[in-house]
Amino acid sequence: MGSLVCVGTGLQLAGQINVMSRSYIEHADIVFSLLPDGFSQHWIQQINPNVINLQQFYAQNTEVKNRRDTYVEMVAAILEAVRAGKKTVCALYGHPGVFACVSHLAIRQAKAEGFSAKMEPGISAEACLWADLGIDPGNSGHQSFEASQFMFFNHVPDPTTHLLLWQIAIAGEHTLTQFHTTTDRLQILVEQLSQWYPMDHQVVVYEAANLPIQAPRVDYLLLSELPKAHLSPISTLLIPPAKKLEYNYAILAKLGIGPENLG
Repeated sequence: MGSLVCVGTGLQLAGQINVMSRSYIEHADIVFSLLPDGFSQHWIQQINPNVINLQQFYAQNTEVKNRRDTYVEMVAAILEAVRAGKKTVCALYGHPGVFACVSHLAIRQAKAEGFSAKMEPGISAEACLWADLGIDPGNSGHQSFEASQFMFFNHVPDPTTHLLLWQIAIAGEHTLTQFHTTTDRLQILVEQLSQWYPMDHQVVVYEAANLPIQAPRVDYLLLSELPKAHLSPISTLLIPPAKKLEYNYAILAKLGIGPENLG
């Protein structure tokens, strides 16, 4: 029987993959990879030479292709190997289950067909963000949304917590054929956010480092300046709290706790 394990390689080349995930790659009959650069691809091929690069399924050159079609083709290739009785590994950079639908789709399909399929966690961009910015999200909490989903639906952020907007570089893009947004779309997002955050509120454009020799990108700017910011496919927008936490006096009274006892 074939099997499937989806593993995460972390964000930085070689150094952030855990021992178990590396072992799965080493002992796989075939490895499907989706990694951020050629260095990472070369590194994984040194561990196991039987690697198929999933990047080939994305639109090439001037081709226009819906990303849903790309993901369907990726899953089909992975499942073909599983059905052929191979120990199959899908290695994705970062965490294999965070903003990575291919792993979820492939595991769901493999299980539906009776194959063994599971996921091993990896170090995500969010984990790197908290470390690089020196933020403990437990101090005030945090909320996390894909940027376009945040725009398309009635999400209501809590301005007393940290707000993360992922894939900010394609904010407002709904066709699933483009990999960039526009100044006008970002301006609409800024106007939407101005319901909860002042225009002069300081935000952060963050990009985790992919190589040990790189430094993370941490650009501080005003919310009003976001439409003109340089963004890449790995840019994340962090909006720090704009208000202080407010006591829930009704609950504190029921608990018999005074605000002065909370430190």
